[in-house]
Amino acid sequence: MQQTENLNIEAFDLLPTPEEVHARVPLSEAAAESVLAGRRSLERILDGSDPRLFVVVGPCSIHDPVAGLDYARRLKQLADEVADSLFLVMRVYFEKPRTATGWKGYINDPRMDDSFHIEEGLHKAREFLRAVNEIGLPAGTEALDPIAPQYLGDLIAWTAIGARTSESQTHREMSSGLSTPVGFKNGTDGSLDAAVNAIISASSPHSFLGINMQGRSSVVRTAGNRYGHLVLRGGGGRPNYDTVSVALAESALKKARLANNLVVDCSHANSYKNPELQPLVMQDCINQVIAQRKSGHRSIVGLMIESFIESGNQSIPADLSQLKYGCSVTDACVDWSTTETMIRDAATALRAPRV
Repeated sequence: MQQTENLNIEAFDLLPTPEEVHARVPLSEAAAESVLAGRRSLERILDGSDPRLFVVVGPCSIHDPVAGLDYARRLKQLADEVADSLFLVMRVYFEKPRTATGWKGYINDPRMDDSFHIEEGLHKAREFLRAVNEIGLPAGTEALDPIAPQYLGDLIAWTAIGARTSESQTHREMSSGLSTPVGFKNGTDGSLDAAVNAIISASSPHSFLGINMQGRSSVVRTAGNRYGHLVLRGGGGRPNYDTVSVALAESALKKARLANNLVVDCSHANSYKNPELQPLVMQDCINQVIAQRKSGHRSIVGLMIESFIESGNQSIPADLSQLKYGCSVTDACVDWSTTETMIRDAATALRAPRV
């Protein structure tokens, strides 16, 4: 009999099951409290019962857990300082979608040498997330692989679906079963339709193929996720955080009979991928929030910032000992000093009495 399948497959390497990885890196009580408290705060903000803004802030991607935890400890101190007006969530992204090729993130290639020890990446990613939550910070991530949430989902408080995948049925179905609020980014061309339809889809029950905690192929049946919301990240060569773009997004949500919740990504196309422009984007959005509050209106509920210890980014060298500490290996970020100023200035402006 001639072979007709797996013609381009070189190997099937077995992974430990989600249950096995959970047993090796168990959820601690302190981490569980942080995750649940983070989700509750985000849900209250999205429901409108908590007037604070949430800010998802952190490196474009995690590649060095030592530098990542250094950043997390700094961010925790800042989060406590501004907790009266801002709720900070650490950006912890392990999976990177690539336009063509490139480093695919800490889970896929934790050794950063194209060896693809995914089993090691899942274990280390889980250890890192547990440590961040034990510091007292909730974590936000992008869900790219539909299997990964079974391994890591109990340690996540907020999930993003990227601009390239908001149109994907697989990701909409997956989002309907996630235990976190989910932000859907507008398309890379700037259009809102895919993200708005994704919110509607994810709010409904679905049945789809997946795996259970024992690693067995299963029909996953979901109840629907009512905390989907729209993330404006710019696109099509222009930003979309200005007042006109925000008004158009509000209109699109209203037409779809969805909650009027918008998150603005200060990076990506909204800053023309120039990290130095992120503070200006954030300042503009804070001014809009203040104006909305004065008029008794509310739509911008959150912001996103790409930030690390050092500014800019770097290429991955063959000799990894030459990596610059605390500097992104994917998109360029603002440095820690700039991050502190951005967050503190926003908190001060939001605390100011209304005139």
